[in-house]
Amino acid sequence: MNDRIPAPDAAPRTAPALPDAQTVTAVTHWTDRLFSFRVTRPRSLRFRSGEFVMIGLMGENGKPLLRAYSIASPAWDDELEFYSIKVPNGPLTSRLQHIEPGEQIILRPKPVGTLVLDALLPGKRLWFFATGTGIAPFASLLRDPDTYARYEQVVMMHTCRERADLEYGRQLIESLPEDPLIGAFVADRLRYYPTTTREKSEHMGRITDNLRSGKAFADLGIDGIRPETDRAMVCGSLAFNMEMKEILEGWGLREGANSEPAEYVVEKAFVD
Repeated sequence: MNDRIPAPDAAPRTAPALPDAQTVTAVTHWTDRLFSFRVTRPRSLRFRSGEFVMIGLMGENGKPLLRAYSIASPAWDDELEFYSIKVPNGPLTSRLQHIEPGEQIILRPKPVGTLVLDALLPGKRLWFFATGTGIAPFASLLRDPDTYARYEQVVMMHTCRERADLEYGRQLIESLPEDPLIGAFVADRLRYYPTTTREKSEHMGRITDNLRSGKAFADLGIDGIRPETDRAMVCGSLAFNMEMKEILEGWGLREGANSEPAEYVVEKAFVD
């Protein structure tokens, strides 16, 4: 079960009282460790799906306490969505997890990041590899029509410890066929491969293990990853990112960037 807190009918949308502040419009607690929230979007903010911004709260010392958060909503959305882990003793998340609709957060409207379509060379199949809340930038890209305009097939691989931790991504994926903007593209072109590492589920194991063993390819009916046709984006813990770099480069893929597109990219700012 998740606890969604709707925005009040008269949520304040007047000029923010704090510099770079935005108003929280909705909060969803997915588990005791994970939550997502939506905030108003500055009219001047333009970003590419997959980028991140700095958000946070005012610290006790009167200075902003900020952290990089991937924008989980697509570039066309009127609001901004974020997906976060709850860290009991975390300087920011220990407080951020208690926000409610109508309250304000600080948002620095300067989006950056490497998980953007422009950082990849053209290809036929796009792979998203995520652990934990690393699915956030892909939640944005999965809802962007440009993703399906550029690729014939999209594969979302997401691994968490327990099934409940996959719920945010599962509900998102299940909602896409009914999306009026991209529903027609998603039906036969999006593959979803969720796995767990602790709790028993339909698919078990770490992404890296399932790729190396070939199990993921067998389950998906896909004949491997090749630099001629496949492109990839990676977002997870530092250890996961480094292991995925080794795997992808072993298959001949090169790391790309905004200034020099290639076959795969890794989000360096995110730590699961």
